[in-house]
Amino acid sequence: MILVAEIIIFSRKIVRRLLMIILGNLFASKGKNFIFNPYDKFSYQNISVGSDVFIGQGANFSSSESEILIGSKVMFGPNVTIITGDHNTSVIGEYMFDVKKKLSENDLPVIIEDDVWVGTGAIILKGVRIGSGSIIAAGALILKDVPKNSIVGGVPAKILRNRFNENQLREHKELLKSRVR
Repeated sequence: MILVAEIIIFSRKIVRRLLMIILGNLFASKGKNFIFNPYDKFSYQNISVGSDVFIGQGANFSSSESEILIGSKVMFGPNVTIITGDHNTSVIGEYMFDVKKKLSENDLPVIIEDDVWVGTGAIILKGVRIGSGSIIAAGALILKDVPKNSIVGGVPAKILRNRFNENQLREHKELLKSRVR
C-alpha cells in the first residue's frame, strides 16, 4: 500500500514538472530558474519573467491586452493576483455588463522590478510599477507605483517604511556587486 502511494506521488511530481516545462514555453519570455505552479491561471503570452523567480501556488496573473513584466530575483507568496485591465464604466445609457468597447486607460502594464517580494494574497492592479528591492505585505492592494526599496502594506497600500536607510542601501548594493564578480 505504501509503495502505491509513493508511485502516485512520484507520478504527480513528474506530470507537474512536465507541465511546468511545456507551459513555461508559452510565456512571452522567461529566464533561468523560474518556478511556478502549472495549474494556476496565467495569461502566458503577455507575461515576461526574469531569472530566479518563484511564484507561489494559487496565482492569478491576468492580462488580456497589456503586459506583465517581472524582473529577476522576485518571489511571490501564494494566492497573489495581478490584473492589468478593467472595464469601461463611463458609457451613458448602457449597462456595464453590455459595454464592449475598452478605452486605452482600461488596460495598462504592470512592471515588477528586480529583487521584489510580494506577500501572500497581495493584489496588484493595472498601471503599477513596483520598484526594485521592495516588499509588498501580505494582503496588500497595490493601486499606485511603489518606490524602490520600500515596504508597503494595507488596503489600499501605503508606504510603511524604507527597507534600508541610505548607508545600509549603499552597503547592500556594494555587497551584491561583489557577489556578481
